[in-house]
Amino acid sequence: MPHTVTLYGMLEEKSFNRLKQLKLLVCDVDGVFSDGRIYLGNEGEELKAFHTRDGYGLKAVIKSGIEVAVITGRSSAIVQNRMQALGVQHIIQGEENKAEALKTLCESLQINSTQVAAIGDDVPDIGMYQYADTKIAVKDAHPQVCAAANWVLNKPGGFGAVRELCDVILQAHGKLDQIHGASV
Repeated sequence: MPHTVTLYGMLEEKSFNRLKQLKLLVCDVDGVFSDGRIYLGNEGEELKAFHTRDGYGLKAVIKSGIEVAVITGRSSAIVQNRMQALGVQHIIQGEENKAEALKTLCESLQINSTQVAAIGDDVPDIGMYQYADTKIAVKDAHPQVCAAANWVLNKPGGFGAVRELCDVILQAHGKLDQIHGASV
């Protein structure tokens, strides 16, 4: 099977070519943007760590004209604030049926599955794959997610996985060297 050389190594040419058609990138949050751990304080406060490189990559993809959405099963002001700061227009929280949420989003944007990439790390994310031709798992994803994906990233969630994905998307669109700005 032919492969394309990316910044992060070899990727099946078929997967790389799918990215050229991409109009919507859909991401889970916990385990993708973060390492999946949730820190809870004595007063009930919740903390998550986000990688600034992931933020830069996501902003670059948005600037290149690709729609970005997050669909997460939990609801969190932290996620709302972080995604708004990055310019994400479609923030869907507290959604247990991620497949239905993605289907509805695709219908509203008039985007079909050949134009969608979905990235996840755990079993609830597999539902999104039925509406995304490009199915992506972070390196440390649950084995069932890796088996359902057609691309497993080199980086684990919370440690540059989103940036890896964004860089390869930009490379596929011929825009890797055209995006500049500040990380957030």
